[in-house]
Amino acid sequence: MSAAVLVRPAGDGGGPVVAVRPGAHVLRDVPAGPSLAAHRRRTPPPPKLPLADLVARVREVDVRGRGGAGFPFATKLEAAAGAGRRREVVVNLSEGEPVSFKDAALALTRPHLVLDGAVLVARALGSRVVHVVLPGDRPGVAAAVRRAVDERGREDRRTRWRVHRAADRFVAGQAHAVVELMSGRPNLPVTAWQPVALHGYRGRPTLLSNAETFAHVALLAGAGAVAYAGAGTDEEPGTRLLTLDGDGERPTVTEVPHGTPWEDLLTDDALDGPVLVGGYHGTWAAPGALRGLTVSRTAMAAAGLSLGAGVVLPLSPGDCPVHRTAAIVAYLAGQSARRCGPCRHGLPALADAVRATDRGLDVSARAGELAGLVTGRGACAHPDGTARTVTSMLAAYGDEVAAHAGGECGYRRSSLVARSVGRGR
Repeated sequence: MSAAVLVRPAGDGGGPVVAVRPGAHVLRDVPAGPSLAAHRRRTPPPPKLPLADLVARVREVDVRGRGGAGFPFATKLEAAAGAGRRREVVVNLSEGEPVSFKDAALALTRPHLVLDGAVLVARALGSRVVHVVLPGDRPGVAAAVRRAVDERGREDRRTRWRVHRAADRFVAGQAHAVVELMSGRPNLPVTAWQPVALHGYRGRPTLLSNAETFAHVALLAGAGAVAYAGAGTDEEPGTRLLTLDGDGERPTVTEVPHGTPWEDLLTDDALDGPVLVGGYHGTWAAPGALRGLTVSRTAMAAAGLSLGAGVVLPLSPGDCPVHRTAAIVAYLAGQSARRCGPCRHGLPALADAVRATDRGLDVSARAGELAGLVTGRGACAHPDGTARTVTSMLAAYGDEVAAHAGGECGYRRSSLVARSVGRGR
């Protein structure tokens, strides 16, 4: 395995150093450097593909969005193309998720692969403008992408680039929030009746996706379906990026083929402890639940789990999933747009209920009730994702919730016992 490349995404002196492990597809040749000259030494300029050809290629290997929802990219392309008006293309690098570093890793190591994908899509849709949304919480990433965009201007005079800076907020990267930002309004979600692929920026069809998705489109167009499918499984060709330990001292971004066993990625201690899969809007895996499973959308769904945003958070020994969920939900409640009832009232009430559960009050039933009430009723999916984290904790760690109601925490008690044994007591 190639040595990891260390990058610092949050700017000079701030944020953690992230280890980026070179991979088979989008993280191939990472040590070569992020410049356009280095990129062109290994990758020719993107070809001009007719829309029908591009749609056929991404459909053949079922390229799906890597931002969390997993929506088929071919369907999004066809929707934007079929609207019959001028189209917009948006590369969304505003991850929002504080424990995800996938798009940041691409921006700092292979930004031009991402921009190649955007150019391919823009040409296929007949658009000469590509919008790039930068993260508001990681100035180092924003600066790196600006440098890459400046380099593109010297290579391709036909494509115009417009750069936007997102707010430092969890919901800033939501599709309609991005359109609001581009339109000069507050970078917050709004109630909308159509997806942005049909009615987005200035009312035009808007193809919006995250950096990793555009990188996969560029690879597929350049290498072809056969080479692309050389990694992964027959059902799920290709690879995906994962952020491991995104809240630790040394987060790691790794590229893994679909079908990779979780045993190859996590230690035995991590597999046998609590793991939050999918990020802050993800699902809790019970101890041992990932054993025998693979990095696969369908396999995870069959087990009641989701890869979501590709964030994997194993808890440290002694770290309690109930306590961690309380902290996450309190954070998410404070990050909402506060523009609809579920965000203004439901999420703060849910945060209070989970916090009370963590402190020993027997209100877990109330937490479950509130999670059900906010689901499907928000202007965006933020309440749904927050509720999913809570309901998965209640389901996977019911015994621990009951222990808290009795005034105890099994995880903290086990940690104290382990430390006492280690001291010879």
